[in-house]
Amino acid sequence: MSHYQEHNVDDMEDDYDMDDPVDDMDGEDYLGPEARDDSDEEDDEDAEAVFQYSLANLLRLLTCAGALSSEGRSRQLKLLTYCHVKFGISVTPYFQRIATSLHNLEASFCIQLPYTFSMNKASDTSSEEARRGKDIQGIPWDRLELTREGYRETRLLQYKNYENVPNSAEAAMKACKSTEKDGTYYEFRRNTRSVKSTILHFQLRNLVWATSKHDAYLISHYSVLHWSALSGVDTEIMNVEGHIAPSEKHPGSLLEGFSQTQVSTLAVKDNLLVAGGFQGELICKNLDQEGISFCCRTTYDDNAITNAVEIFNTSSGAVHFIASINDSGVREYDMERYQLCKHFRFDWPVNHTSLSPDGKLVLVVGDDPDALLIDANSGKAIHSMKGHLDFSFASAWSPDGRTFATGNQDRTCRVWDARNLSQSLHVLRGNLGAIRSIRYTSDGQFLSMAEPADFVHIFDVKSDYNKRQELDFFGEISGMSFSPDTDTLFVGVWDRTYGSLLQYGRLYNYSYLDSLF
Repeated sequence: MSHYQEHNVDDMEDDYDMDDPVDDMDGEDYLGPEARDDSDEEDDEDAEAVFQYSLANLLRLLTCAGALSSEGRSRQLKLLTYCHVKFGISVTPYFQRIATSLHNLEASFCIQLPYTFSMNKASDTSSEEARRGKDIQGIPWDRLELTREGYRETRLLQYKNYENVPNSAEAAMKACKSTEKDGTYYEFRRNTRSVKSTILHFQLRNLVWATSKHDAYLISHYSVLHWSALSGVDTEIMNVEGHIAPSEKHPGSLLEGFSQTQVSTLAVKDNLLVAGGFQGELICKNLDQEGISFCCRTTYDDNAITNAVEIFNTSSGAVHFIASINDSGVREYDMERYQLCKHFRFDWPVNHTSLSPDGKLVLVVGDDPDALLIDANSGKAIHSMKGHLDFSFASAWSPDGRTFATGNQDRTCRVWDARNLSQSLHVLRGNLGAIRSIRYTSDGQFLSMAEPADFVHIFDVKSDYNKRQELDFFGEISGMSFSPDTDTLFVGVWDRTYGSLLQYGRLYNYSYLDSLF
């Protein structure tokens, strides 16, 4: 996983002396009008106000740049230490702001809309209201000075796709296949605004999981929430803002637990919930039991972010999960014994892994254009798949056990056949950004791929990926998940005003019944 976002850090350094940030703190470019004073003398109170305002602005720029590399953290720490020593200012709120703002702020929906728009109070939307013409997100287009179509056009033109490899998307588009956009496989059911899905890091979008057609789990700031579509009630399952520690004793479990864990990824399957943290934390909870079952820290490396987690059952029925860590490691944990059982190392940070249905192969993608297939037992590389032009953050296996897909920052999803890996079968394109998450339905009939914002694409696998449905809305996508029975698709939307949980229901083709009459 990369450390930089859409803003160009090099350009920022041209305007700001990063080697000696304190000397530049009163630079005119970083002072708001309320903090500027033309007088030659300022009292201590005014100086502190100027410093705080300047520091906040600098940290905002660093945060938007996603500068969480060792160098970036060092710069921030230097500034915060100076602030704390000189003025006695608490640094905790600034660290919290940095850690919770790693999303695409420049492309944020509310920032680009008129002030009156962002202040509008929206309500939930039902399928019946949507059929009568209400916007599914409750956006009052009829009271705005712009149309939905006009804003969509502007959004497509202005949204900045993050690339680690310059111009990778432009080059990748040449290989994309043409698809029909007239499919209707899932219909809108409800938009729930009482559930506020949030994002910690702009590249990690696996924060929504469905365990049934009525039950979804998601991250909202420091809370792990359960949403019941039946009762319309959200329940806090776990809060990691304070101290959290395991209530059970297992070898390898960190009994002292963690405090203020910033959850970067989530996975839920059956009765097991696993939350991964920004500092390598893993928190495991059995949903049918009180308390936390297991806590551990995967690594104390500087690059400790837990990028993804996948829960699965072994051939014997035991519950395991795989954690993809930014320290270039893939770790497998046995939840029957609560122990680390495998640890594979790679040459680049691992952003996502997927286990094949038969449990024999692991698909590994990360900060490298090539994807890897490895032996699930030994970790030995079997094949390297070439085709993508940037770093990958998503992967998924089809239930058929032969087909799998990879999602990349070159704005494409590639579909592969394990029987012939010389080239991909299909190259599917996004509209405005990287493919951040991919899911197959459990029956293998549909593949969904989510962009960073606004679009989820659902492909009909049986049409050889030639037909698709496009879900079109506004806001950053925190995650998406099909229910195990394929009946429901949940999509988390992060936005300051219109953040919500979207729910779509599968449409079934009952035309075969016609032949019975």
